[in-house]
Amino acid sequence: MIVMPSMDWTLLRAEIKERTAQLAKLKEIFRQNISQPVERVIEQINPILRGWVNYFAVGDSSECFSFVRDWVEKKVRGHLMRARERSGLGWKRWSRKWLYEKLGLYNDYRLRRPWSLLKVQPAESVT
Repeated sequence: MIVMPSMDWTLLRAEIKERTAQLAKLKEIFRQNISQPVERVIEQINPILRGWVNYFAVGDSSECFSFVRDWVEKKVRGHLMRARERSGLGWKRWSRKWLYEKLGLYNDYRLRRPWSLLKVQPAESVT
């Protein structure tokens, strides 16, 4: 983790070490649940992804987030294909929209910039 002082804010940036630890944790869940339905696997990985993303969302982690999102999507696709005893990752079979909306795979990988959030709402003008 690199802490970068920027103005009055401290930014966290996920580095390769944190990303590798996160992927190892997720890989273990996928290994433990090879024969389980994909819905059960997603129930287990969503809270882990949500917590990790929320921790690093204030910093500059967009490249790391997209790597993790793509990795998780490939693992879920592989899990689905393995359950159907087929090879490949099912790129033509399932769309991203289907994975995220129908299966409920975590998809809120956006950065939150503290300086862009308003602390006080502007007063309404009375005319």
